[in-house]
Amino acid sequence: MQRNCIPRKNRLKTLVIGLDGLSYSLACSLAEAGVLRSLRPFLDSNKAKAITSEIPYLSPVNWTSFYTATGPEKHGVFGFTEFCFKQKEIFFSDFSKVQKEPLFGPNRAQNTYFKIINLPHTYPAGPISGQLISGFLSLDLKKAIYPPPLYSILHAKGYVLEANTIKAFANPKAIFSELRKTLLARRLAFDLLWPDLIWDVFIFVLTEPDRLFHFCFDALMEPKHPLHQKTVNLIQDLDKLVTRVLECFRKLPEPKRLIFLADHGFTKLHIEVDLNAYFRQIGILQQKYLFTDPDLRGLTPKTQAFALDAGKIYLYPFCPEAKKLAKQKLGEKIKQWLLALRYKQKQVIARVFWHYELYPEAKFSHVPDLICVPNPGFDLKGKFDRKNVFEKYTRTGAHLEKDVLFFDSFGSQVKRVRDVGKLIEEVL
Repeated sequence: MQRNCIPRKNRLKTLVIGLDGLSYSLACSLAEAGVLRSLRPFLDSNKAKAITSEIPYLSPVNWTSFYTATGPEKHGVFGFTEFCFKQKEIFFSDFSKVQKEPLFGPNRAQNTYFKIINLPHTYPAGPISGQLISGFLSLDLKKAIYPPPLYSILHAKGYVLEANTIKAFANPKAIFSELRKTLLARRLAFDLLWPDLIWDVFIFVLTEPDRLFHFCFDALMEPKHPLHQKTVNLIQDLDKLVTRVLECFRKLPEPKRLIFLADHGFTKLHIEVDLNAYFRQIGILQQKYLFTDPDLRGLTPKTQAFALDAGKIYLYPFCPEAKKLAKQKLGEKIKQWLLALRYKQKQVIARVFWHYELYPEAKFSHVPDLICVPNPGFDLKGKFDRKNVFEKYTRTGAHLEKDVLFFDSFGSQVKRVRDVGKLIEEVL
């Protein structure tokens, strides 16, 4: 029997709980310590495992890979910002730039009804088969909601889109009050969208772990740290919300399915590494002046390469007609330089890929030429206003390619984030 012929009350209901930035090993440790109690029974089962994120292991890349069930070579998202060789300009990536229809798109959903809360890289919200509250990086609540009538309800209830992490750069303590605001907002949205049970797939993403770990990873890992208990308390608050969601799930009749998913892992930050500052040192990036905005007029036409976060490198950006052989030679030189880069005798870059190695099918004009994967603890940056290659600011945690949390009550085996999207695609 085709799915759209099955009475809705007898359909499989799938709940996806996204925990942005939560490593599998860290989740196990926190559950065992009684901090993440809600996850303990799932992590103790043989259905939980660590999978691998997409590269680059940034939220826009991975959550887009999840909700399209494809990789960057198909959906066209390689990071927060992209460089278009054709237009010779940097642009910010958002939902409108996604080149593959999402699983919840009107033409792909196949009469499957979705309810989605705080899913990153879905702003500005557009027509979907269901209801959507966009997540990171959403700028305007009105543009983050579909269908539009939901806006007035959420606005009246004071829904908060995102924590103001800028405050945490000046004072890490500020992150706690900010994250409690967003946890309250997520609870509010869940209580609003869950009860009618007319949905087939419910996606509920909590980005709070990522925000917390960026600024308080050291506090979490060091019991004597002055912010340790505050960090633990915040995770316990998050645990209460997950417990609430799981209680509602348990009340659902069969058939039902539960999936936990992170987009990348997390580890202690050694140092931030600005590749553009390094490129200036070796003479392949020439800047007239330092700048913070994406206006590339500060670079000279003689620039041979520059980088964007996190580890994406563009060769001969202002000379796209450069012969393939010239790019190949320059790229190989850069690979050697980067693989030889050391910080306190530690190798910074683990691997450097050509775009055709990672994304053989990509035909977009904004595909980076080289993509770097650092060793754990090194956070690759591509700024245009930093003087030093190595610098530590307020952050204490860094993304990790591996050790990504995954659980499926059906016990499916997957390898990376896009494969989790394929599990949802099978439902369609």
